[in-house]
Amino acid sequence: MSDDTNETSEQQPEETSENAAPAPVAEENGADATPVDEAAAAGSEGDTPADEPQREEEPAEAPAAAAEEPAAEEATPAAETSEEPAEAPAEDAPAEAAHAAEREERPAKKDKNDVIPGADLEPIALEPDGPALSAEERARLEAEEEEKRIREAALAAAETDTAVADRAPAKMASGARFLATGKRKSAIARVIVMPGDGKFSINGRELAEFFPRPLHQTMASQPLTVTGYEGNVDIRVRVHGGGISGQAGAVRHGIAKALTEIDAELRGDLKRRGFLTRDARVKERRKAGFKKARKKPQFSKR
Repeated sequence: MSDDTNETSEQQPEETSENAAPAPVAEENGADATPVDEAAAAGSEGDTPADEPQREEEPAEAPAAAAEEPAAEEATPAAETSEEPAEAPAEDAPAEAAHAAEREERPAKKDKNDVIPGADLEPIALEPDGPALSAEERARLEAEEEEKRIREAALAAAETDTAVADRAPAKMASGARFLATGKRKSAIARVIVMPGDGKFSINGRELAEFFPRPLHQTMASQPLTVTGYEGNVDIRVRVHGGGISGQAGAVRHGIAKALTEIDAELRGDLKRRGFLTRDARVKERRKAGFKKARKKPQFSKR
């Protein structure tokens, strides 16, 4: 038995020298290398291979090394995290100063009652109802309007140049009133002619105010101009219905009929010029299924 123990003791140092890992473990525990040799010798007596204790010790060292690596890794993030808060205030200082300056520059909040609703909204450019007109079309429309104004002015001048009656106006008693009703299209005018100095009122307004266009003003006062009663009588009219042109024709018709009540001899002159004729022409009504009075919808075969 002594010979076997000597052989195992001689073989054990060689194997431990090949694996340098067990030596540090022994040093950390504060023990000498001899107890390790005794354990190896005890293992040899139990007929166990010498390599098995070493295989059992290697897994024990691996977790220790693995534990050391996470510890090192954990140490580095801690250092990094400890450094970041120290640098952050230095970087955020200018930003905080800028925010503080902005807060000081901001005006004080206004009361809701002082703010006009929608004052901060931008105006919306409204689109025109129809397509935009070209320069040629716009020029054509302006030319038509100008031609229409010139034609109306010429017509008004021709009507005012009509020959005035040679006879002097008939004398009327003070307070006399001559009533007549004039009609044109859908308009009806009730006219009162009284002795006066030429005042002309329609529905409580002056002639120029009620009829802004010179053509209608001339049309309404034609019977007075032709017979010479302009400036010698006061005219008061109540008119309703129809449009502006129809109302002007109704006023002319009523004044002409009232003048025939004053002087029957004026009937020939007024009749010849058509002032006493009831012009009953009106706009034709639209029929069912038609687009206008006589315009039919376009035919579609399919």
